[in-house]
This record gives sequence, structure tokens and C-alpha cells, in this order.
Amino acid sequence: MRRLPLAVFGVAAVTDLVSLAVDWEPGHIAAKPLLMPLLAGYAALSGAPRLLIAALLLGWGGDTLLLFDAEPAFLAGMASFAAGHVCYLALARTRGRADAHHTFLLTTYCVVLTATVPALWPDLPTGLRVPVAAYSVLLTAMAYGVGSRFGRVAGLGGALFVLSDTLIATGVAEWPQPPRPDLWIMLTYIAAQSLLVTGILGERRPAGAAYGEVRSTTP
Repeated sequence: MRRLPLAVFGVAAVTDLVSLAVDWEPGHIAAKPLLMPLLAGYAALSGAPRLLIAALLLGWGGDTLLLFDAEPAFLAGMASFAAGHVCYLALARTRGRADAHHTFLLTTYCVVLTATVPALWPDLPTGLRVPVAAYSVLLTAMAYGVGSRFGRVAGLGGALFVLSDTLIATGVAEWPQPPRPDLWIMLTYIAAQSLLVTGILGERRPAGAAYGEVRSTTP
């Protein structure tokens, strides 16, 4: 039963990516809103903490809002994703403090943040500059938080989330884009959320527990 939403999630992800690759908008519009509820369903059946499920459902809110091509919808979608990042950060805090081995990771993210935001700033619409900058800080904090507390798989998910949203920001700033930019945005985003779920569930699994016996200590 736990595998069913994951299998359907895989079908929806492939449908969405293929639709973007062939420029078939109806397929993207139909598949994109299904992704995070299905991943959240799999996480819930796997014993995920409520904060992880909330982060995924807030991602669903952002996904849906970003389907509308209007600045208010973009801001609302960004706010929904930001709330999801707060959930990931709160979940990371339950793992205690990061140790000194993660100094390099923190330094790397600080360099990326301080290089990217000032570069984007003059090319962003005036009304989006402060929201995008604030969101970037929160996104980077989330990526560092999960990477420093939930291991390499979740850390890669956080890094891909940063990459996906950076592609969105450069598009808003009207920087040169790769061919089919929406395809690369969704590919990195789907991989990011999937790796975050996999990494967080894996780190929470007690030693010696059977694969289907993930025990949740929901915060």
C-alpha cells in the first residue's frame, strides 16, 4: 500500500517532464499539482513526521500558484514554498546542532548566497527584489540545515532545491536561459523533494529496523 502513491508519483513526474520536453502544456498543468500530494502520501505511509508532510503540502501550494502567470500568484507561491522551508528548518532543529565538519558546507552556501543575490538584484522587477532576497536567505538556510543534519542524500536534495529556484530567479531577471528552462526547473525540483524525503526518512530509521518499519517520533 505504501508503494502505490510512490509509483503514481513516478508516473506523474515522468508525465510532467515529458510534457515540458515536448511543450505540451495541458500535460504539465495536469501532472504538476499531483506531484507533492502523492509524495506526501508516500511519506505519511512511511511514518514521516508531520513537519515533513507539511513541507511537501506547502510545496504543492507553491506548485499550484506558480501555474498562474501573474506577480501576485508568484509572490503567494514563493510564500508557500518559504513556509515549507521553515518546516524543513524546524525538522532539522530536532536533530540538534551541526558539528564542525559542516563548516565547509556553511561557507559554500554563504558564498553562493552573497554572490547570487547582488548579481540578480538590479535585473529583478522592483517589487520582487526584497521578497526574492529574503526567500533566498531562507532557502539557503534550509539547504544547509538539512545537509548538515540529515546526511548526504538530503543534502543533495537541498542543493538541488537551491539550483531549481535559482533557475526560476534568473528567468524572472531575464538572464539567458538554457533550452526548455521549465524542464530543468522541474527536473531539479522533483529530484530535490524526492531526495529530501528519502534522506530524512532514511536518517530517522532506527538501526536494525526492517524496511517497512519506519517509526515516527513526530515533533
